[in-house]
Amino acid sequence: MNYTTIKLAIRDDVAILTLNRPDVMNALNTQMRAEIAHAVKEAGTSARVLVITGAGRAFCSGQDLGDRANAADIDLERTLRDEYLPMLKAIFDCPIPTIAAVNGAAAGAGANLALATDVVIASESAMFLQAFTRIGLIPDAGGTYWLPRQIGAARAMGAALFAEPVKACQAADWGMIWEAVPEEEFADHWWSRAIKLAQGPTAAYRHVKEAIRGSYDNSLDEQLAIEARLQGECGKTRDFKEGVLAFLEKRPANYEGR
Repeated sequence: MNYTTIKLAIRDDVAILTLNRPDVMNALNTQMRAEIAHAVKEAGTSARVLVITGAGRAFCSGQDLGDRANAADIDLERTLRDEYLPMLKAIFDCPIPTIAAVNGAAAGAGANLALATDVVIASESAMFLQAFTRIGLIPDAGGTYWLPRQIGAARAMGAALFAEPVKACQAADWGMIWEAVPEEEFADHWWSRAIKLAQGPTAAYRHVKEAIRGSYDNSLDEQLAIEARLQGECGKTRDFKEGVLAFLEKRPANYEGR
């Protein structure tokens, strides 16, 4: 696919997906959603970690309402079902670790696009906004799924009802995101985080994601059984053997990702 609304670059096993509509603060339109879904799947087979970030001063301002005179005629149910769901599922199902490097405002569906990744690293100048009730809507793009799990029902309800911006440092304190980083350190920091994951035991990371996500629906006995099964699979990998050997030899491990 020839991308027109995003950029995809792969370097040192890190795939960088850049939302590239800076003139509209990287608002999501039909073409961009399709391109994100395609690029995420491509990255999942071509890299060992995926970073999603935004061009310009914003990460993503959410749904592109386009011609505001016709905004009320958008078929929101169809758009969410046919366009957002494939994009969000591609991110959620991506077999490699995913990072949202939130460089600026993340609003509406843009905020929830970031929260769909495994790890969110934000510039301290960034903010997250569940803007939906400002125009008579409810949080979508997974917002009603991610927020209660990450920050609890009380804060999720407040964020949704009041539609007030949550600054990056506050989001980190709440557990909404992994960390907030000073703006002057942001680019180098998320890159170093991505490289660390790209050089790590990729199969183990995939199983970490499976185990933690499944824990919400499992009893303790079920979760312990899943841990045993997944640990058994990890124990058969080349990376496990390399990790043990490196530990015994007191040297850094050289993981191959398999």
